[in-house]
Amino acid sequence: MQRSLARPIALASVQQIHIPRQRSRVWLRLRRHRLALAGLVFLGLLVVCALTADAISPYKPLEQAMTQRLKPPSAAHLLGTDDFGRDILSRIVFGSRISLQVGFVAVGIAGGIGVLLGLFAGYFGGWLDSVLMRAMDVLLAFPAILLAVTIMALLGPSTTNVMIAIGIAYIPIFARVVRGTVLTLKPNEYVEAARAAGASELRTLVRHIVPGTSGPIIVQVSLALAYAILAEAALSFLGLGTQPPTPTWGSMLSFGREFVREAPWFAFFPGFAIFLTVLSLNLVGDGLSDALDPRL
Repeated sequence: MQRSLARPIALASVQQIHIPRQRSRVWLRLRRHRLALAGLVFLGLLVVCALTADAISPYKPLEQAMTQRLKPPSAAHLLGTDDFGRDILSRIVFGSRISLQVGFVAVGIAGGIGVLLGLFAGYFGGWLDSVLMRAMDVLLAFPAILLAVTIMALLGPSTTNVMIAIGIAYIPIFARVVRGTVLTLKPNEYVEAARAAGASELRTLVRHIVPGTSGPIIVQVSLALAYAILAEAALSFLGLGTQPPTPTWGSMLSFGREFVREAPWFAFFPGFAIFLTVLSLNLVGDGLSDALDPRL
């Protein structure tokens, strides 16, 4: 009797020790990925800029000065001015708020719904799996940006609707990633042992399946953030996103293309901000993928 009680206690203590060690190993592997660290540093600076935009921005993003319109980069305006004399650097800094807000909320919507659908479809299988996955196949039949444009056409242009549209468009990606992971975890012996010990289906799913899906979900979140920021910029470029005069990178890029010959900085710097952000997120996603699964 004492042995039977001691064994679960020992296993629990070993598991508690193993989890921190595993996390430390993941962090050590991620630290060796210099490009991923560079991406993390840039994203950290971007978040700081978005949170402190009012304090660090040299000008107000909506402040117009027609006498300074289309001025090239200088000491007064480090990245130049636009067609209304507004400081481009200030508008890029404030535009980072919209991009990050849309990215995080849209990925939260897509991840929250997609993960639940993938868990239920993969674990319970049967008719539930068939119905959910066929619905995801219907959404995947449309390119994500086209689906988002269609939803925006129905809901109307606004920041809130952009987040909803992008979130819905990326639900199938999370659902399929999680479902595939669950299908590989479900036949494992520890899952069968939990069932044999009398654990309920919900307890087995939460305690033994969900932790195994954390790695793919974390990687997918970093990649989905890049897709969401790109989609927001594309929708704003088309005039379906956040409406002027609120600064967004996509709308600045759209207006700047009209002056690409006489003021190339107008379109270049917002586009470069999009490029660096998406590149950083992809580098972080690549580094997380290597750190969480060294076999890759």
